[in-house]
Amino acid sequence: MPSQDTPDLSPGPRTEDDRLGRAEALARQLDKPMGILGVIFLFVVLGQLVAKEPALASAFTVLGWLFWAVFVLEFLLRAYIAAFGLDFWRKNWWQVIFLLVPFLRFFRALQAVRLVRFARLARYGSILSAGVRGSRSAGKLLTSRIGWLTAVTAVVILASSQFLYATGEHSSYGESLYESAMAAITGSGITGTSISTRFIQVLLAIYSVAVFATLAGTLGAYFLRQRDPGE
Repeated sequence: MPSQDTPDLSPGPRTEDDRLGRAEALARQLDKPMGILGVIFLFVVLGQLVAKEPALASAFTVLGWLFWAVFVLEFLLRAYIAAFGLDFWRKNWWQVIFLLVPFLRFFRALQAVRLVRFARLARYGSILSAGVRGSRSAGKLLTSRIGWLTAVTAVVILASSQFLYATGEHSSYGESLYESAMAAITGSGITGTSISTRFIQVLLAIYSVAVFATLAGTLGAYFLRQRDPGE
């Protein structure tokens, strides 16, 4: 007899809510391993971006596609358990978008016909997909608010630094990483002048305000608990 936490994969008539519940139970069971893979995937995408040697770049590319295949298989398994029901797609439509984004890489070959903007969009899309998955993974792996905020901030810095480096305005990735870290913490520090760079700076400035507000709220709640005689 299957345990309460183990999704029942046995055939038989099920209601749509029941099937969706089993799919969500499987997602909860896979949260930790898939979360770890999601964080590692962000570094794999970074490796694809900064690798200079053709052999190393090819190795990172193959590894990235292997990770992506695992994500797709996990998603399809949950969709199968949910019998590909409409409620499942309504709750997970955004995941479909981020699973399809890496396919844009195939269109990088269109650079040969001078569709450089589309090829650049493919690179940005891959970084965005890895960043979103990495931040969600960090949130699932950690329960402490401070730990979660630290992990998500690290992912945000890594993803934004890859964006900055991909714009071509920085000669080294280290410079992009430094400016992204400063922007995420202080809200300023990015020296690029392109529209995409300025857009990233605005987003990081907003994020830095959210980080400060979260830290202030967390520390305030901590000191209030310390002063509460009932605790």
